[in-house]
Amino acid sequence: MTPGPTDPAARVSGVTSTAPSDTPLDPPRGVFVSFEGGDGVGKSTQARLLGAWLGDVLGREVVLTREPGGTDLGRVLRDAVLHGDHVAPRAEALLYAADRAHHVATLVRPALERGAVVITDRYLDSSVAYQGAGRELAADEVERLSLWATSGLLPDVTVLLDLDPAVASERLGRRPGQTLDRLESAGDAFAQRAREAFLARAAAEPERWVVVDASATVEDVQSQVRVDVAARLGLGALDAHGSGAAGGDVR
Repeated sequence: MTPGPTDPAARVSGVTSTAPSDTPLDPPRGVFVSFEGGDGVGKSTQARLLGAWLGDVLGREVVLTREPGGTDLGRVLRDAVLHGDHVAPRAEALLYAADRAHHVATLVRPALERGAVVITDRYLDSSVAYQGAGRELAADEVERLSLWATSGLLPDVTVLLDLDPAVASERLGRRPGQTLDRLESAGDAFAQRAREAFLARAAAEPERWVVVDASATVEDVQSQVRVDVAARLGLGALDAHGSGAAGGDVR
């Protein structure tokens, strides 16, 4: 099946306009990809690069977003949960779930329904890792909360960029006395528990997750991300360094 035409200049943005379709009554199924991992592993960069590549390969609209903060309401909640006064762990989990519920209902699902590629920097697995393992709440309860908030929507592929938290912190180049957000200031043990939780989830659900060593160069990490995502999406052999030709049909 040939995807409908899109405006190449509008493929990669925060929220793009709907592209016309050759078959408006039967649009191709959207593709949902999430990036997970600690701060400083390169999620935003890798998501942007993958979005540009998938837009070329699939000829689809691409929507790049993030959690929290992918919507107007999300930006308010992001500021409250990351930069506001102290928030109790359960309240923090509820705020993230509220952001996710609104994000999915108003941005993610509509984009998927019109056949777009949606790539998000963090999704519900971050809540399980950070509020579940990091804050030491019950991980299964945090997961059920997010699944309820999203009506069970899970990504087609989740890319875990794995890196030692100490190395990731060095990459961020934080200066002594620099103001940190609530997660950044939670400490090394917190970051390590979150990393272990991400790895455990990836091991338990290998059909959805791909784990990429984020210690390599940006280019090498992106090449591996492209190969692994293409394999998970059933796209066949693709050139990780260029557009390539899709060997499968994403529906």
